[in-house]
Amino acid sequence: MSSTLFRTKNVEQSIQDTEEPEHALKKSLSALDLTVFGVGVIIGTGIFVLTGTAAKNTAGPAVSLSFVIAGAVCALAALCYAEFASTVPVAGSAYTFSYASLGELPAWIIGWDLVLELALGTAVVAVGWSGYIHSLLDNWGWHLPEALGGRDGATGFGFDILAAALVLLLTAVLVVGMKVSARVTSVVVGIKVAVVLIVIVAGAFFVKGANYDPFIPAEQPVAAGGSLKAPLVQLIFGWAPSHFGVMGIFTAASVVFFAFIGFDVVATAAEETRNPQRDVPRGILGSLIICTALYVAVSIVVTGMQKYSALSVEAPLADAFKATGHPWFAGLISFGAAVGLTTVCMILLLGQSRVFFAMSRDGLLPRFFSQTHPKYRTPYRSTILLGVVIAVVAGFTSLSELAELVNIGTLFAFAIVALSVIILRRSRPDLPRAFRTPLVPLVPVLSVLASLWLMLNLPAETWLRFAVWMLIGFIVYFLYGRSHSRLAPRGHPPAGKPPRPPA
Repeated sequence: MSSTLFRTKNVEQSIQDTEEPEHALKKSLSALDLTVFGVGVIIGTGIFVLTGTAAKNTAGPAVSLSFVIAGAVCALAALCYAEFASTVPVAGSAYTFSYASLGELPAWIIGWDLVLELALGTAVVAVGWSGYIHSLLDNWGWHLPEALGGRDGATGFGFDILAAALVLLLTAVLVVGMKVSARVTSVVVGIKVAVVLIVIVAGAFFVKGANYDPFIPAEQPVAAGGSLKAPLVQLIFGWAPSHFGVMGIFTAASVVFFAFIGFDVVATAAEETRNPQRDVPRGILGSLIICTALYVAVSIVVTGMQKYSALSVEAPLADAFKATGHPWFAGLISFGAAVGLTTVCMILLLGQSRVFFAMSRDGLLPRFFSQTHPKYRTPYRSTILLGVVIAVVAGFTSLSELAELVNIGTLFAFAIVALSVIILRRSRPDLPRAFRTPLVPLVPVLSVLASLWLMLNLPAETWLRFAVWMLIGFIVYFLYGRSHSRLAPRGHPPAGKPPRPPA
């Protein structure tokens, strides 16, 4: 039984599957398209909201260092993703990488994890986008009925029509084709980055040096509680995270990590890239470097414009401009946030549909969903299914508590990919690698340790929810996936080793 649970699908077979006419995706993306996708999904609510939260409650002006630390953790993972994406240019990202190195059951676990992570991420962002649009409509004197805003407290019923409509519209865009999606994303990302640059340049004129004093506020330890809401590291080791001080910088890094989520989605588009061996590593690393620089610049400016203790938690950038007597910029920031969240939602939905598509093509989920559109060559069945489900979830559910599941799911994927790099280096040293992670195994080991540390700083409640989702995944795998896998005896023969070349 253990041999079937850890049967691997070799790289050659994975690439060969991408050439089947009914299951082949259209190759249309370039390195620039992938970089735009990465920037489009990373720059979202994090840059507009988390800066104030982390600065006011945890790190003070040193929150800029927290962004550097979180970016470094992502960079370690990005180096591992880049090697895999250039070696195995197949849809599915961490799921596909795990299938080629760790085996079927670990691949199923990571795929199941990614489905949850990207679904919740899409729904959360859609609800956040709806909130910005509601705010803008209210400013213009247009008011939707509360029952259609997901916030009717009188009847207890509410459906967020704007969030659901956004998901369905983006689903239609993704079905039409990746190149159309890339063009839409390019325009929106251009607007979003322009707004961020305006914030940085304009805000720099209102910076006061006194607001940086102290740059690292005095440490204020959080009392050890033991409640379920406490971080897991506190429950296990008795160590309580700090407000401020040097340790507060690391605690804030766990908070602002959410702002970086999404660069790994670039790897899910490897199969639709014209030259994946070259362009996917460029897209992953390029987008991460650009966004880290923007995050650090914004955090330095906003904490210089207004004292960290006075920053708003809900809208720190907009309120900082209001505090300096320039409310016009606040409206511009709200517009930029609303526009920016559109691309975040679309790219998260793109990533989830590709992971689902890859799992169904391997037989772990019904093969019906791995059929591509005869004209657009997109996985339209899986995209439509997931779009409808997420639209319903976004419409009916308040997901603020579940947002932390996105963090833990992403960090778990980072750790698995880093381990997979080490394993595949040993099991398949012969594979051509257009990009090689430097200092193996040091960099992958550091990536695993950094990811686990940030995971331990998440609430124990998040770990419990994550465990429940994983348990459901085990049940689905043993009832369906294991017997329907293409590597099962009646499907493809086990592919633990590559075929022997002819003599």
